[in-house]
Amino acid sequence: MKKIISILCSLLCLAGCSESAEQELGYRQITMDKAISMMETEKDYIILDVRTIEEFSDKHIPGAICIPNETIGTEEVPELQDKDQLIMIYCRSGNRSKQASEKLVALGYTNIVEFGGIIDWPGQTVSGNN
Repeated sequence: MKKIISILCSLLCLAGCSESAEQELGYRQITMDKAISMMETEKDYIILDVRTIEEFSDKHIPGAICIPNETIGTEEVPELQDKDQLIMIYCRSGNRSKQASEKLVALGYTNIVEFGGIIDWPGQTVSGNN
């Protein structure tokens, strides 16, 4: 019985840690599988690729838009009008997407989801600037 209580307490602590980490970040980090699931079920979201235009042109997730991380600063982002809209962000490996997520949260965006890099993307990709 003590073992069960101990396990339950540990699980509650872990759940609390993930919530506080999310609150601290201001955005959610999810797995590729969760991102794919969300893309299948959610409506009215933006897939945001924050790599360079050249990287985007070479290969990107269908339906994504490209706003390079380096161009996101302290001013409003014209392509992202609705600050409450679900924005799902990726880059090549996950580093720039985390940076961009932090910047967008600082600009007042409230529904940011970061899901890593295209190098781990198991789904279809397209090339070109569309």
